[in-house]
Amino acid sequence: MPSKPKSAEPSIVGLQRVRLLTGMDAAALEKLARNCRWRRYPNGQRVISREAADSDVYLIIAGAVRVTSFSQSGRQVTFRDIPTGDWFGDFAAIDGLARSADIVALEDTLLAAMDAAEFRRLVHEHPAVCNQMLRRMVASVRELTERVFDLSTLGVQNRVHAELLRLARAAGVKANVARIDPAPKHTDIASQVSTYREQVTREISTMAKQGLVERAGNALLIPDVARLVRIVADVRRSP
Repeated sequence: MPSKPKSAEPSIVGLQRVRLLTGMDAAALEKLARNCRWRRYPNGQRVISREAADSDVYLIIAGAVRVTSFSQSGRQVTFRDIPTGDWFGDFAAIDGLARSADIVALEDTLLAAMDAAEFRRLVHEHPAVCNQMLRRMVASVRELTERVFDLSTLGVQNRVHAELLRLARAAGVKANVARIDPAPKHTDIASQVSTYREQVTREISTMAKQGLVERAGNALLIPDVARLVRIVADVRRSP
């Protein structure tokens, strides 16, 4: 049986880290801090179960979580990782339907949970919160559209290229170089691009020989991000 999450003290400073709440004044944040339920989840702890009926919205004060699901055969499909300062659970709070995926803590994680009514109140009363939600939904639709296109049209090699480019951009590109630290596990990449770990290992080995990636201790370097961008773009434009 998984351990119960530990309670934590409310923190306005913690809420100020969450992008959804950008623009809210101190009084509003203080009220929200009192209305949230604060919990700590250890690495590997499940936060939400797929098909669960609850509709809370979770704010990530510290740590990170993974959105994932498992097929009946046990195969894992990973949708995305969500970092500190982000949030999740808003879909169920909006449409009232069951959860569509499992959420698992990727490291020791501190969350502030609000119920659906509190979340809707924030969206209606604070234009800045509403704008953040709209931007987030548009970004999610664009990301999912691109991912479905890649899965439908690209081979495994090109899907691995596209996933590493996504990770590079998420890690940050400086002077055309990206440092993904720690290096992504091949199993995790495989679950993102719908293939097997062994295939990912082969493709990354080929990329290393081509100079597209380099190992740097525990990190993975993309030494020429523009080159990887061109490769991915050319394949996506191909008939």
